[in-house]
Amino acid sequence: MLFNSLEFLLFLPIVFGLYWFVVQRNLKAQNMLLVIASYVFYGWWDWRFLGLIAFSTLVDYLVGLQIEGAQEKRAKKAWLGVSLLVNLGLLCYFKYSNFFIDSWVDAWASAGVAMHVSSLKVILPVGISFYTFQTLSYSIDIYRGNLKPTRSFINFAAFVSFFPQLVAGPIERASRLLPQIENKRVFKYEEGVAGLRLILWGMFKKVVVADTCAIYANDIFANYTEYSGPTLMLGAVYFAFQIYGDFSGYSDIAIGTAKLFGIQLMTNFKTPYFSRSISETWSRWHISLTSWFTDYVFRPSALRLRKHGRNGHYAAIIITFMTMGLWHGANWTFIAFGGVHGGLLIYERRKKAKRCSSRINKRLLELIEILSNFLLVCITIVLFRSVTISDAITFYFRLFITPIGWPQGNKIMGFLAILCLVIVDWVFIKNEDRLKPSFYQNLTIYIILSLTILLWPSVQTGADFIYFQF
Repeated sequence: MLFNSLEFLLFLPIVFGLYWFVVQRNLKAQNMLLVIASYVFYGWWDWRFLGLIAFSTLVDYLVGLQIEGAQEKRAKKAWLGVSLLVNLGLLCYFKYSNFFIDSWVDAWASAGVAMHVSSLKVILPVGISFYTFQTLSYSIDIYRGNLKPTRSFINFAAFVSFFPQLVAGPIERASRLLPQIENKRVFKYEEGVAGLRLILWGMFKKVVVADTCAIYANDIFANYTEYSGPTLMLGAVYFAFQIYGDFSGYSDIAIGTAKLFGIQLMTNFKTPYFSRSISETWSRWHISLTSWFTDYVFRPSALRLRKHGRNGHYAAIIITFMTMGLWHGANWTFIAFGGVHGGLLIYERRKKAKRCSSRINKRLLELIEILSNFLLVCITIVLFRSVTISDAITFYFRLFITPIGWPQGNKIMGFLAILCLVIVDWVFIKNEDRLKPSFYQNLTIYIILSLTILLWPSVQTGADFIYFQF
């Protein structure tokens, strides 16, 4: 079920009403309702994969109890291995089996050996990359001694399948989400208002910004051999705002929906395009994923490679970012994208930035750094958007070989959508602690956002969110 669908428009108030007016007094019944609602929400896309999420939930629930009860570290490690094998095994099969088969065939073909191997017809279950990481972190944290396992299967199932963030995050940790599920929730009017505002703003980002930018980005990337450099650069900018509006919009809707049920999800985006460096961008983009890879990939890798000093630290960065790239999809373009960003992060750590002492110079320097960093993000994101490495190389060649001229086509609606998003993000940065609208201000915001979403020319009912493919 999609957030931007008519089905969800009916589904949400029904679940909300049952949650607060029918089973409010019974915590177990509330959590059972969340599990049922979440399975209906997920099964609406394809009911056949309900067994997959149920199996993953059961495995990690039992593994958590076994790790806690094991007396020897060897036994704890063996049970953790079960969790790793099941979760990563399912993820690799559904997401990477065709990639590995095709790469194997291509490798032999480059050596002059023709192999005839058919790709598996595997459907990628929506959200598998998100909920497997969520359950996997639960087992790892218990193994590390940072978390006690829950004894309630219903509570654990609600943690894994909580429908607002089930299919595209934020990727929550059990240490943060489970206590909220295990304790009684009380509806707070202020949180409900804030949740509705976030839902509408997320819808605005998706429908007005992302879907509008997608029209232009898709056209330019599909016909990149016909356009000059300025138009290709504009296509990269449009895609940058498409993926930001799409994914941060989903996160806002998820966080806002969770607030309606008395649950706080972590912030997943903090105006990343106002960052002054690549490292700052990643600290403000898809924060739940970045922090997950930091805790479970980078730090263990850096610890194992510490004997190599600074080079070991840099190797851990490259490993982390290339793995993060691979997490996004079974394509060499994602791995290359991760490797490039890992290299840029290392470069930033090696260089020594010079700061101006004048206040005016500092502001000017900040603007220059924000614009140059955004330009760098747009250039590197071509790798993320391209279908193949060859496509990316050709795109870059045309981008830099014909840098003179004006962008082609009338794309005024895209500019307006981006301008609205940039202005709101800028206001948010400057007034984050003071943004507490009154009742009438909230009402005005709701009306303006709702009318804009409904009347915007590019509105598409039920258009998929980008991160569903990851």
